[in-house]
Amino acid sequence: MTQGSSLSTLVNAGLLVVLAGFLLLIGKSVLLPILAAVIVVYVLVSASEALTGLPGMARVSPGLRRFFVLMIFAGVLLALTGVVLGTIGQIVTQAPAYQANIERLVAQGADAIGIDERPDWETIRNATIGRLSVRNVIETALANVTWIGASVFLVIVYSAFLLTERASFAAKLSIVLPDPEDRARTEAIIRDINDRIGDYLAIKTLINVILGAMSFVVLWGFGVDFPLFWALAIALLNYIPYLGSLVGVAMPVALSVVQFGQLGWTLALGALLVAAQVWVGSFLEPRMIGRRVNLSPFVVLASLAIWTSLWGLPGALLAVPLTSMLTIVLSAFAPTRPFAVLMANRVAGREIGEL
Repeated sequence: MTQGSSLSTLVNAGLLVVLAGFLLLIGKSVLLPILAAVIVVYVLVSASEALTGLPGMARVSPGLRRFFVLMIFAGVLLALTGVVLGTIGQIVTQAPAYQANIERLVAQGADAIGIDERPDWETIRNATIGRLSVRNVIETALANVTWIGASVFLVIVYSAFLLTERASFAAKLSIVLPDPEDRARTEAIIRDINDRIGDYLAIKTLINVILGAMSFVVLWGFGVDFPLFWALAIALLNYIPYLGSLVGVAMPVALSVVQFGQLGWTLALGALLVAAQVWVGSFLEPRMIGRRVNLSPFVVLASLAIWTSLWGLPGALLAVPLTSMLTIVLSAFAPTRPFAVLMANRVAGREIGEL
């Protein structure tokens, strides 16, 4: 390949990336539920295959197993949505108690630094949240709740149709790609994506369930309000690499400050939650996930920033599987294989740092 053609390929690739980013941004409301459903199908298929290890489930047809797993997923997702909506109402009822604890903490801080005139809650409120429009906050919250509910419904519907049509995909592929070489290459790409992403998401989900259960025990033992809600938030945010676990722990710890008003109790709670995160991140996750996702740490952070800027929190949750899918596709074609190598954490079984 000549230098001119290489430069032309690079320029065209850059333009394609910019166009794809623009389409992803303006098509968020349509594409996000579809891609989320694709990711969900990977988890559901892996879970249905894992059911074959249970007594008597090996004789059940694959379609029936997947329908059973889909019904469980839909029930769990709707139940979690109900927990979130119920918790919002409970937080509103607990607001006066939180206000009283904030006033007490402000008074203690004023005594510690020697301020004679303590600011009361009315002064704090007028200087902070009193500047906000309550009506706008309520309207924004309702809009977000409505959007979340609609997205959850769409994900369930899309997942059901994708599971239904999954069995006929091979036949469709043979018609679309009559050339055996092209069909074999496409099948290899799809198989690689299915194996790597499906295993990663299924195991990551199991790990997050374990982390959420551990966090719930700690939160419940300390008497933190809404322990189930915060445990779910910790488990969900753990899908986000590096930053998700920190944010997940910070939120209930911050709540404990205004709930209890005791620094020592909050520090003990934070220490136990961090210990659970460290054990999962340093011991459990490396043993169970291993090296199923071959992405360099820098690429993970960059993809996290890009997908978050495009789609917010849902983009952060989907950043790793979507970027991993992209590297698999790039590695399957000679012109784009160098980009996949640059995005990888290891090449030919060796860590990049060892090259």
